[in-house]
Amino acid sequence: MHPNYYVELEKYERLIRRKNEKSTEYNGLYDRYVHPVLTREHIPLFWKYDLNEATNPYFMERLGVNAVFNSGAIELNGKYYLVARIEGNDRKSFFGVAESDSPVDGFRFWDYPVELPDTCKEETNVYDMRLTKHEDGYIYGVFCSESKDTTSADLSAAVAEAGIVRTKDLKTWERLNNLKTLQSPQQRNVVLHPEFVNGKYMFYTRPMDGFIETGSGGGIGVGFCEDITNAVINEEIITSRRKYHTITEAKNGAGAVPIKTEYGWIHIAHGVRNTAAGLRYVIYVFATDLNDPAKVIAEPSGFYIAPMGNERVGDVSNVVFTNGAIAKQNGEVYIYYASSDTRLHVAATTIDKLMDYTFNTPEDPLRSVECVQQRCDLIRKNLELLKRQK
Repeated sequence: MHPNYYVELEKYERLIRRKNEKSTEYNGLYDRYVHPVLTREHIPLFWKYDLNEATNPYFMERLGVNAVFNSGAIELNGKYYLVARIEGNDRKSFFGVAESDSPVDGFRFWDYPVELPDTCKEETNVYDMRLTKHEDGYIYGVFCSESKDTTSADLSAAVAEAGIVRTKDLKTWERLNNLKTLQSPQQRNVVLHPEFVNGKYMFYTRPMDGFIETGSGGGIGVGFCEDITNAVINEEIITSRRKYHTITEAKNGAGAVPIKTEYGWIHIAHGVRNTAAGLRYVIYVFATDLNDPAKVIAEPSGFYIAPMGNERVGDVSNVVFTNGAIAKQNGEVYIYYASSDTRLHVAATTIDKLMDYTFNTPEDPLRSVECVQQRCDLIRKNLELLKRQK
């Protein structure tokens, strides 16, 4: 074995063993952790290097990895699993399962990445899997299935659909037909609801006219189907709508699988707006009715998580994005979010804090003059309280 192998292996093991710590940054909503939970340095050496010194005398990377980010998340039998998007140096993405006894550190990839059944021959790229533990007994993975747009002469033109797989152990995956939405030519950021609704499977969709631009798509949609093995949605109902001069102005999309609480389903989604420097992605929260998950009942103002510090820098800067969260039986919640399409972080909160934030934070009044009045009302109330306490 090349001597550099042992040097790199020690660096890798030191990274895996490193304990995470809470950031001192405070807002009362959640605790950010200092270290990313997954990066390209978490990829095993034997995924990247030919370890045979005879065929790789200089110990060069043969199959490099550029980034590890947007991850589905699930807890099974007391262990934590992240199904991460891994992007090779060749730009193709694939999925890998990382496992840990802790929700905030110690994640180690299984020996092999996920080998999806090759049933969609025109598919070029796959990414951003959401994991739903459904009441029908399966774990479903819904991801973006990207293919070349053969109707366009533009070499970068693509078509996005929602691919669907299911499993019971994260090891054996059954590929189902891609989701079909009759109203929308393209789909991304699709999430399967964890329960049947009126006996049907329910999907959160993101209607799109094109691969990048949402066009006439009004926000996060909801659609129903009876047969998930051949899922077809005839009609999409818009729930969380895009709005002018807000964090969702350019587009928005479902993120983690919604979390069931006593007051409603809490959704952790992403919103996008245009800036002079390009698109800015943030994470926001809203809630829908327990009995009618298509009906929005609470929508706190502004973003929940936005990129900070080094999170702003990466392949696609000024971006945070989530497609995975774990809500534990004891009330703890771990939100896994990527920064700038490069690395994966975790923020910890609780169900109680999420409910307090979602249902007690005021909504966006949508106009500066009313936002100032909203803030002045808060200031006035606080100053009166401080005066009484003197």
